[in-house]
Amino acid sequence: MVSGSVRWRTRTAVLAASAALLPLLVAAGPAGAAPPAADRPGRADRSAPAPLVIGHRGAAGYRPEHTAASYELAARMGADYIEPDLVPTRDGQLVSRHENEIGGTTDVASRPEFAGRRTTKTIDGRQVTGWFTEDFTLAELKTLRAVERLPAVRQRNTVYNGRYQILTLQEIIDLAARLGREQHRRIGVFPETKHPTYFRSIGLPLEPRLVATLRRNGLDRSDGRVIVQSFEPSSLRLLDRSLRVPVWQAIGTTGAPYDTVAPGRGPTYAQMTTPAGLKEISTYADWIGPDKSLVIRPAADGTLGAPTALVKDAHAAGLRVGAYTFRNENQFLPAALRTGANPNDYGQALAEYDAFLKAGVDALVTDNPDTALAARAERPAR
Repeated sequence: MVSGSVRWRTRTAVLAASAALLPLLVAAGPAGAAPPAADRPGRADRSAPAPLVIGHRGAAGYRPEHTAASYELAARMGADYIEPDLVPTRDGQLVSRHENEIGGTTDVASRPEFAGRRTTKTIDGRQVTGWFTEDFTLAELKTLRAVERLPAVRQRNTVYNGRYQILTLQEIIDLAARLGREQHRRIGVFPETKHPTYFRSIGLPLEPRLVATLRRNGLDRSDGRVIVQSFEPSSLRLLDRSLRVPVWQAIGTTGAPYDTVAPGRGPTYAQMTTPAGLKEISTYADWIGPDKSLVIRPAADGTLGAPTALVKDAHAAGLRVGAYTFRNENQFLPAALRTGANPNDYGQALAEYDAFLKAGVDALVTDNPDTALAARAERPAR
């Protein structure tokens, strides 16, 4: 692990490269292949638009999340990255699901052959009942089909229920490479380690499997084609020591990461957003990913208030800022930006994006990549 001024210069170069994620006229190369000279670390296209647009679980506003259809639509809309949440199978494969409990995102509850797998577990200190990926082999999970997680909100997405399999990380990497070749640009992959402390405790650590997969595909590179993320600093520190890719510290609104809660020590989310906390994050990460309310807090009257100091403080610490999660529906917007009384109708999402662009965020994590891209196109590239 690099230290001191050399490490700082290296991390600064990583920041610049990751923020400049293409388009370039190449896609991710085959495993082990040397990159073309123009595509090596530090040579990314600095004319690429900013901020980055990250397709949250793909284009989850339009297709069931974490499916091939969702990822493909996000890429075709123009997203710079697609985001898989990673959980393991019983046989140690990494698959993409929002949670390891899959009762709400697959048809497992309707499968009589798996009725006996329903159980209750304690995940990150909370009791959860359902079906869990770590109790299934990959072959068993492949017999299931994905369903819309928010059917009451996104009823139109339910037309795609039952059509798509659970994907492995390798399949998502392959999909991003294929779509990149078709579109003559590079489509980044933005994996998140989910519940890493829990999975480490049951003998299914996520980090070695993620590192091995990225290396096998020639993706252990500092040029921004992959950014790894987690809410748990211990997971990110392991990845930072093992990989050259940019690292993204996700930050919630209340409480603390579970690797703080479990041993009873470590920073809370509130502490992580102070100047001292941000300085500590910069020793292992290149980005912070705060909940958007930490960047602009809605005012009492339902309007968007003034930006907090978070973006300014993060930039001063050498960190970039990617806010999450932007969605078009009224219920996910500040009250003053809602249109009509139906919480599931679209509101004035473009106005919300505009406020965050003015606040200086470096990335937008969104269920609706096309809306984010429209907002970005209306502002000059920074």
